[in-house]
Amino acid sequence: MTQTTIAIVQHPPAILDLAGSLRRAVEHVRSAAESGADLVVFPETWLTCYPAWVFGLAGWRDPEAQHWYSRLLAESPVLDPDGGLDDDLAPLREAVRETGTTVVLGLNERMARASGTLFNSLITIGPDGRTANLHRKLTPTHTERIVWGAGDGAGLRVVDTPAGRVGGLVCWEHLNPLARHALHAQNEEIHVAVWPDVPESHEIAARSYAFEGRCFVVSAGQLIATSDIPPELLDAFRAGVGPDAPEQGWLFDGGSSIAGPDGSWIVPPVRGEAGIILATVDLDARAEQSVDLDVAGHYARPDVFTLTVDRRRRNSGVTFEE
Repeated sequence: MTQTTIAIVQHPPAILDLAGSLRRAVEHVRSAAESGADLVVFPETWLTCYPAWVFGLAGWRDPEAQHWYSRLLAESPVLDPDGGLDDDLAPLREAVRETGTTVVLGLNERMARASGTLFNSLITIGPDGRTANLHRKLTPTHTERIVWGAGDGAGLRVVDTPAGRVGGLVCWEHLNPLARHALHAQNEEIHVAVWPDVPESHEIAARSYAFEGRCFVVSAGQLIATSDIPPELLDAFRAGVGPDAPEQGWLFDGGSSIAGPDGSWIVPPVRGEAGIILATVDLDARAEQSVDLDVAGHYARPDVFTLTVDRRRRNSGVTFEE
């Protein structure tokens, strides 16, 4: 048996507070490691919040939307392009290195220190504290495009970690069959699916991915209450969540879960509870499910279908020659 212990952090971040969120992240990683976790997973854009307000503040040159975007820019980390230890994630990287865990974290990533562009990113930090992979959401959904730039294929990778072969996608990327197949073809053992909220449709997507990819799917959903939102942001945030957003209580109620390679729940969705969700899985269980379906192996038809993935990192597209 090849066992690995997975921890999902279902705790709120410090909204629009990078330093505060990093302190919380360090505490959660240490706590998960003390409980025996090999892999620690945080939800979509946990650093430094999912900008739900954009769904209600989508008007042209809306001054409130401009204000909150500016705040989000200021509180979003800039990463070392070489994946080193000394960037805005330095406290977290040090905690990961000291605990020997692997961490997958959703974050708002600022492209450069003075840049006006953000990405919805998913970073995998290896036990040495360095970046093992950085995936930028390929296509922001609906009015999310007001906040985030389009990502690229550079992060469509499955990486070897002590916890297993780990890949990940962000939210509705799970509805992109080519993105899914790009990861299936790399023999994922553990797939990380990060979301802001986890309605039934997202549960279905997670279980379907597990069944299709014959892998474990770790779904991490945000847990945020009205009391976690700065008072001056609350009305706009509630409006973005939708007409059913409560006056008080959970705006995002978690829903984190783990599905097995047969598509069944190992940990059913956990809602309305703050905590670290732990489970130990046997990676060898994937083999039993692969006898009848291996979509990128014996069930593939490369003579009929081919897929090419461009993994070049795209930034400004500007080249300076001296």
